[in-house]
Amino acid sequence: MNDAAVIALAQDALMTTLMVAAPILVVSLVIGILVSVFQAMTQINEVTLTFVPKILGVFAVAAFMGPWMIGTIVNYTVRLFATLPNLAH
Repeated sequence: MNDAAVIALAQDALMTTLMVAAPILVVSLVIGILVSVFQAMTQINEVTLTFVPKILGVFAVAAFMGPWMIGTIVNYTVRLFATLPNLAH
């Protein structure tokens, strides 16, 4: 296995990870910012106020985007297993 193959393998793994994690992270970030702005405007400093909207948002995104996320991970795994014989050289 040469350096280019290792770099390509690592790059594909990182891109797949970013693609799968991005929807949940973006929704969590947006909800966190919106709740923070709401807390700043109303001066409500309740720590637990951010948890419920974030949890609901993350579950909604996971339910909506779940099949795509699983498909992306399965496609990556199939590609990885298909390239394993080539990596032995």
